[in-house]
This record gives sequence, C-alpha cells and structure tokens, in this order.
Amino acid sequence: MALRFSANLSWLFPQLPALPPRLEAAAAAGFGAVEAAWPASCPAQDLRAAAERAGVRIVLLNTPPGDQEAGEMGLAAVPGRQAAFRQGLAAAVQYAKAVGCPRIHLMAGRVPQGADRAAVAGDMETTFVENLRYAADLLAQEDMIGLVEPINNRITDPRYYLNTPHQAAAILEKVGRPNLKLQLDLFHCQIMDGNLSRNLETFFPLIGNAQTSSSVAMGQQWLGDGALLPHTLLQLAAGTRLLLDHLVACLREGSRQGRASPIFSLGHIQIAQVPGRHEPDSPGELNFPYIFQLLESLGYTGYVGCEYAPKGEWTCR
Repeated sequence: MALRFSANLSWLFPQLPALPPRLEAAAAAGFGAVEAAWPASCPAQDLRAAAERAGVRIVLLNTPPGDQEAGEMGLAAVPGRQAAFRQGLAAAVQYAKAVGCPRIHLMAGRVPQGADRAAVAGDMETTFVENLRYAADLLAQEDMIGLVEPINNRITDPRYYLNTPHQAAAILEKVGRPNLKLQLDLFHCQIMDGNLSRNLETFFPLIGNAQTSSSVAMGQQWLGDGALLPHTLLQLAAGTRLLLDHLVACLREGSRQGRASPIFSLGHIQIAQVPGRHEPDSPGELNFPYIFQLLESLGYTGYVGCEYAPKGEWTCR
C-alpha cells in the first residue's frame, strides 16, 4: 500500500499567515491530510471549515505547550504542573473533537530551568506516567489516540525530557494503555541514535497496525530456522517482545473497561532531512526512498508527517 503524507501546517507554507490558507495550499499541493502544533490562534470552526472545503483530513494536533514565555514546551512530565496539563488536555480534546482530529501529541515538556536532569529524572517519569494514564482514560472516552514523541536534546531542545524511542517505549510499557502510541520523528531519531532500519523494525509495534501480527509469525519461523545473523535475531526478538507486551497491556485494559480495545490503532511517523531539517530530497544523511520502501514493507498504513523547514517557497507539483 502506498504511503500517505500529511503536511505540517506549523512548518510548511510559512509565507501564508494563518492555518486555513496553509491548509488550502497543502490541498493544492496534493496533500490529503494535515497536522499542526497547538493551533491557539485559529478558531476550531475556521479550521474545520477550511478542511471541509479542501477535502483534507486533520490527523494530528499537540497539547498546549504551557507558558512559553517562561520557557515551557509541554507539561505532561513536569512536576507541579499536573493541573495545568490536565486543563490543556481538556482544551486539546475539545478542539480535536471540533475539527475531527483523532490523535493528540501529549507533549512531555522540559527539564525545569536550573535543575539537574539526573536528579529530577525519577520525579519527571512518575509525573509523566500518571499524566499519561489520566490522558489515556480521557482520550478513550472520545475514541482518540494519545502520542508521545521523543525530541532530540543534542541540537533541537537540550532540556527536553523525552529524547529516545527506547525511553518512550519503556514509559509506554509502564503506562499500559492501548490508546497510547509512539510518534517517531525520524529527524530526532537519527540525531539521537541513528540505526533507523533496526529502530523502525524494533519500535514498529508501538507505531503500526495489525500487520505486525504477521511479523510475529514470521519471526517465530525465522527464529526456528536459525537463518538470521545473531544481531538480527536479537533485534527481531526485541521487536517481538515489544509487540507481545503491548498486546497483553491492550487486552488487560480492554478487559478492565469491559469493551474491545483498539489494539492496532495507529501512531505516527514524521520526517525531515538531517542535519538541516529541510525537505526529504534535500542533501543530507537520510536515504528517504529506502526508508519509504521499508515503511511500506512493514505494512505501515498511517500518515507520514512532513515536519520540516522548506528551503524555498512551496509550489504545487
């Protein structure tokens, strides 16, 4: 199945002053879906009307960042800001409902100014897990998906709390909610860890859909044949473990709520070239034709978000 792309309106078409004309430009450029950060300056009815006129779906929004003048960039993992996070989450859910958006990125936030990362890591993880469980329960009432996104702390945001897919996977396992998924921006992943092929294969169960079940069956066959190299066996085992742990958590949660769980609800992928964070076909480290082929081979049916700074003005093509 061909990949589907969404235009990030917070990054693309910067020559246009507001989200509705950017959405219309995205549709004219051939996008069938869009996403955005917290759209505080755009009334929900205006964005929905623009989407309906253009025939475009809104597939992802963020929770509010908090007090940006004070340096906040998300609140979900920030101790002492639980009430503000929950207030912002409620606003995000209402906005997402109004525009028909099924996914909300639950922004973790930054290590508090002046604090030592290692010293506050435990408190931040505890806060994050508690807030994610609260968010998952609220989102489940609206059949919505919550996402967590690792953001690199080497270039983009040195104080951001959630930095690697390994850290995100461990937190999602602790939270144990089926409607929380991984939002994997390959720009951040490449900067923090590289090894994109193996990371996509390993963490795909936290992003992808039902086709991952065939990977488990295939993995059992391969493991039985012993035909893979040792490092590949270890990587496959790690991915299978993630999938099985997630399935167990989903089934437990479905039983707890007395209804079927959305086990194979989709996470999200985002892209930008490294290191410039420009178009995928601009010069850089990443081979996107290969990455797109890999995503197709994994059976990814979600959206690939185009979150990059255009080097020039976008034209319809």
